[in-house]
Amino acid sequence: MKDYINWKRTKFAAEIGEDDYNTEVTLCGWVQYTRDLGKMAFIHLRDRSGVAQLTALSKTMDKEIFDLIVSVPRESAISVRGIVKQSTQAKAGWEIIPYKVKVMGKASTPLPLGVVDKVEADMDTRLDNRFLDLRKPHIQSIFMIRSTILNAAREVFLEEDFVEIQTPKIVATATEGGTALFEMNYFDKKAYLNQSPQLFKQTMMATGLDRVFEIGPAFRAEEHDTVRHLNEYTSIDCEMAWGDLDDSLEILEKVIQRAYSNVLNTNYMDLENLQHKIVSPERPFPRLKYGEIIEKLASIDLEMADEVSGKKRTIEWGDDIPLEGFREIAKDRPSLYFVTEWPMKLKPFYIQPSPDDHEISQGFDLNYGEKELVSGGQRVHDPGQLKTLIKERGLDLEGFKFYLKAFDYGMPPHSGWGLGAERLTMIITGLSNVRETVLFPRDKHRLTP
Repeated sequence: MKDYINWKRTKFAAEIGEDDYNTEVTLCGWVQYTRDLGKMAFIHLRDRSGVAQLTALSKTMDKEIFDLIVSVPRESAISVRGIVKQSTQAKAGWEIIPYKVKVMGKASTPLPLGVVDKVEADMDTRLDNRFLDLRKPHIQSIFMIRSTILNAAREVFLEEDFVEIQTPKIVATATEGGTALFEMNYFDKKAYLNQSPQLFKQTMMATGLDRVFEIGPAFRAEEHDTVRHLNEYTSIDCEMAWGDLDDSLEILEKVIQRAYSNVLNTNYMDLENLQHKIVSPERPFPRLKYGEIIEKLASIDLEMADEVSGKKRTIEWGDDIPLEGFREIAKDRPSLYFVTEWPMKLKPFYIQPSPDDHEISQGFDLNYGEKELVSGGQRVHDPGQLKTLIKERGLDLEGFKFYLKAFDYGMPPHSGWGLGAERLTMIITGLSNVRETVLFPRDKHRLTP
């Protein structure tokens, strides 16, 4: 342990500048490249921040150390102690003249996945060797940006007086009465992995905490096998008492805008690594009514399969908007926009009907082009109305007993939403596959690593 402490990093590669010339530093990282010229060798050492050039000179180093540094396999983890020297030939304008080297972890050969190789590996090979895949700067940049996005959401929630909570992920009943649930044995009982914290965060509205948020895992046992779906994802959720639909939209806009702004300010090098440019959106985001969208799609004779007959027919009010429909809308709305005034039958039982028309909900979605990012809305807070809506969906009231109890003892009006962290990361990074935004994705084909 003492030897390791003596070899701890004193600088990242990107932290070295003119003030460090002719001083001693200790760098820690991975051997990316070695070029042995006999009496001289160039080694590229990569860490999280970038790459440092090491120029090893046999005449100024012990032969044993020189031989070690030129022979260590690529992607081995090493620590290097040396002197920073100005260099007009090195890309960074400086180089490290090493005099001591410690191999902390020797890499086996051959590598199962190239890190700087020009030949791209397929997705399965990359995910099977994720520890190596993440050493690639542009892959690592995805998760640097993802971290910024999650921190931006937390910043806004705390500034807006929200309280962070953690809710159970093992539950006795479905959150929304759906069938896409992972069933499990919980001692002698049947249980499920939770689809979302919806019922729990609504229950919190009766506690006096008023405003709560959670950033945590959610699970959906859907059979989708697309570049947009996962079976385990990270949900950014919030709920606010004494808040209406407009209040929740405003908070959501602030979270999205802050995420863009912080990424632009903090992760500009990561965006360069990904060769992607973004522009922070202006508030308020455009709002499109469901009915307006249906009228537009019907006017171009967009067809869909009838739920009863299965035959093709023109889309009409009450139909869910298919992906092809959102692709049409995205031609005019390629960025962020809200979809409001959805039919009640297309929204969960806990969404409040419009006071003017009970067939229309106070639920909303936030889309980016054709991609859905967020669902939310004003919630039902009247216990009688809530029980009626649950029964109308054919659900068993007994299964929602713990949830309904909170509504019998003074439940205030409340609203909220849930945002998929992976989809937001995919949009901000410009990626086309949501699996790229998850360290170890879980879909219908992948359970390991």
